[in-house]
Amino acid sequence: MNSVGEPLQQRPLSTRLMVTGIISLIVFLMFQVAPQLLTSKDGDTTIISKDEVRAKAAAFAAGQLGHPASAEDEWTVLYQTDASFYGYMSREKLTEDYTKRGLDQRYPFDVFHAALHTGGSAEPLLSVDLNMYTGEVVSFATGADAAAAAGTDYGSMQVRDSAAGSGSGYASSSSAGLPAASEPDPALETKEQLALPWLQAWGVNPAKLQIAAGSGKYDLVYTDSTVTVGESPLNYNFRFSNSEVTYFRPGFTAPAWHDTYVKEQTSLANKLTLLGYGLPTLALGILALIYSILTRHHTSFARGIFLSAVHFIIMMVSTYNMLPESSGDSVEDRITAIILFIIYALYSLLMSALLYFSLVGGNGLWRKEEGLNPWPRAKEPGYGKYVLDSIKAGYIWAFVLLGVQTVMFIILSFTLDNWSTTDASQSPYNMRYAWLLPIVAWLAGLSEEAIYRLFGIRMVKKLVRSTFLASLITTLIWAMGHTLYPIYPVISRPIELTVIGLLFSFIFLRYGFIAAMFSHVVFDSILMGATLIFMQDAVNIGAGIVTLVMPFVVGYIVYRFNPPRRPERIEPAESLT
Repeated sequence: MNSVGEPLQQRPLSTRLMVTGIISLIVFLMFQVAPQLLTSKDGDTTIISKDEVRAKAAAFAAGQLGHPASAEDEWTVLYQTDASFYGYMSREKLTEDYTKRGLDQRYPFDVFHAALHTGGSAEPLLSVDLNMYTGEVVSFATGADAAAAAGTDYGSMQVRDSAAGSGSGYASSSSAGLPAASEPDPALETKEQLALPWLQAWGVNPAKLQIAAGSGKYDLVYTDSTVTVGESPLNYNFRFSNSEVTYFRPGFTAPAWHDTYVKEQTSLANKLTLLGYGLPTLALGILALIYSILTRHHTSFARGIFLSAVHFIIMMVSTYNMLPESSGDSVEDRITAIILFIIYALYSLLMSALLYFSLVGGNGLWRKEEGLNPWPRAKEPGYGKYVLDSIKAGYIWAFVLLGVQTVMFIILSFTLDNWSTTDASQSPYNMRYAWLLPIVAWLAGLSEEAIYRLFGIRMVKKLVRSTFLASLITTLIWAMGHTLYPIYPVISRPIELTVIGLLFSFIFLRYGFIAAMFSHVVFDSILMGATLIFMQDAVNIGAGIVTLVMPFVVGYIVYRFNPPRRPERIEPAESLT
């Protein structure tokens, strides 16, 4: 960082650092990008469009479920995933074998869930799940079971009453889509007769199946013990109502011990997030407000308004983009939507306010306590070139960070045997516009570097009297905020991010806030841009490429609007006479 009053000049990049960045980028490409590219070449990984999903689901509903297409029909499409089963396979290293055996084609853990709403009703009349790649129907539900199967967790059923495992208590719809009253659970023999046509349509020989005892949330479960994935046998799950099949899904289920482990880990993650991240971050926010006032003679309250406003806008756009499409148009649905919008808006305002005071207070603390200029003004001489040089440093350090993260993944896989699973709630397939995903990179890069580096390090240093300890403490707070990601054991993510966060702290202390912010933005942009490119459709590939270069474009625009100033021409003394 430059001292206050000194001309702006970014630290030059050494040849050693640039070589390290190139090597780190190669490591990232080899171990994180190349495996996904090779996997895509092994089979058809082209995702069908949601319009195709709607058309295929409507055809299945008309041909197999007795619901002809209507002008009032509206199909909503969500990406669903069986995170439990995929996590089990990931943990036990079974995914490659699962794919080689072709089980992912007939029994996919990732599906498109198409739900049919009619007349603006909030509850779906029926739902159909399709293979994301082939478009083949892999399961269906009707009536109340269609509502119970809603959400983003494929294969989960939300049992609505104490009669779980039976057909009673469900106000289901018939296969023609008309409401019907519930009736007593049909006898086992009747259930088998109702299930038989679906098993035959699936190409299954019922003679090879066994009826599972204690089927729990399902009315009837057939097991094929000759097809297993680890400890999980192949199951054919049925539910019934009014002497009709209202739910059918073939597939695998993770063992109970695995789900228990995940539940315990999730509970731990919630505690770490609240106690290790939420409360300390709130404390930092209050201190940022206080020190914005105490250091007001060394900073400016006008600064940070623009960045905080941009942050608020991006948060609102990102929130809207993450909200699932709703088919309900009743008064209750509209009131609920308004309330949710207000809650999200207030939360976005709170986070933007935290960013604003972190910018103002952090800038004031460094200038007052250290005499350093961590966040130069646009009016300072050399600002444009300083920003451009900071962008270059940000890209090189982002490459280094990607390589370090890759190495950390490898180390943790051998030491903690960590593993990850899918998360439909964060998937770009469930966003309104997947190409907007990378704007989150700007949110993280701006807010996290301002809160935990620009303000946090100097604030905590007042307490511990050590720059390293201050950097470590704020990094741990930041790392604890990432424990809810589906990576297990949950402690592995804070370990990885402690290393990454200390590097961000080093970048900030050595190059200043702008370079640290852009290194974070570029780091996340590369990861998110790669995600879009792997989606393989033209729009998202284009958006992914734009994402990779956007930080440089922004920096170059700033540079062009703040060109180097020409030195003033001084007239010779004799010409003044």
